[in-house]
Amino acid sequence: MDPQEVELVRSAQAGDVSALGTLLARHQAGMRAVALSVLGFGPDAEDAVQDAALTAVRRIGTLRDPAAAGPWLRAVVRNACRLRLRAARRVVPVADPRPPADPATPERILEDHVSRDWIGHAIDRLSPALRQVVLLRHFSDVTSYDQIAAACELPVGTVRSRLNQARAKLSEALLATADEAYDDTAARNAASAREATDTLTAARRGAFATVVADRWSPAMRMTSGQGYRGGVDLAVRGMDLDLAHGVRQKLVHAVTSRDCTVWEMEMISPPDDPHHCPPALVWLMSHREGRVDRLRLFFPAVSAGRTAGASAG
Repeated sequence: MDPQEVELVRSAQAGDVSALGTLLARHQAGMRAVALSVLGFGPDAEDAVQDAALTAVRRIGTLRDPAAAGPWLRAVVRNACRLRLRAARRVVPVADPRPPADPATPERILEDHVSRDWIGHAIDRLSPALRQVVLLRHFSDVTSYDQIAAACELPVGTVRSRLNQARAKLSEALLATADEAYDDTAARNAASAREATDTLTAARRGAFATVVADRWSPAMRMTSGQGYRGGVDLAVRGMDLDLAHGVRQKLVHAVTSRDCTVWEMEMISPPDDPHHCPPALVWLMSHREGRVDRLRLFFPAVSAGRTAGASAG
């Protein structure tokens, strides 16, 4: 029995992310050896190790014998490899499945407070392009490749590629940031939700332009829900026009990272025109130096033939 390893496991189970990162780093070579023995050399083996590392983050509390961390981690890798082998033998008719209900997925890991902040910090270490697709895929209702492609104005193939890159880098970042301090991700998202609600309240008071001037870059570039492109003036006109038509927005969900924010809104049409606008709207925002510098308004589910009302609704 290795007393130091036992202490690492116990600390990790108590919520010490530094201990957990050290534990994963200590056994990374053995985990990779298992993956290579099952899958052979190639990207699948590396992917299996990454999947196993994320699973370990979520399930470290289920390890009953702290002295058995090494065998347990290797077993997690072996299971990840078997899942990949079974998936390769299956024919999947659906081109774009929703994210699987797997304990290793980022949104499941976020259910635990300590791991949630660790994942949040690791996501902040991704490039802006990767961070944006991860936030949409895993932390919003805009989850299909087609929806993400439309929201980000990218080819579907690029979305798939970026999500694959993000998963690999997320696993690496979890190890690289294990000894750092972390912001409270829940508090950060709650602050963003308050900002969204305050923004909508100010808009209803006729003060949307004031909020924009205070929080957005004067050079902000925007793409509206109907595809119009412009700057701050377009955003203000669109919001004012929606309100004049009796359209209201209600925040459903907010998630944010260092330089990307997603606000999901319920669109409420006026009583005398219940089909004036689609039922939902997503604000996809990029930040620079603390100010919004890009805004993409996106309707996640607009049926064929339906037209939107104003630029935001």
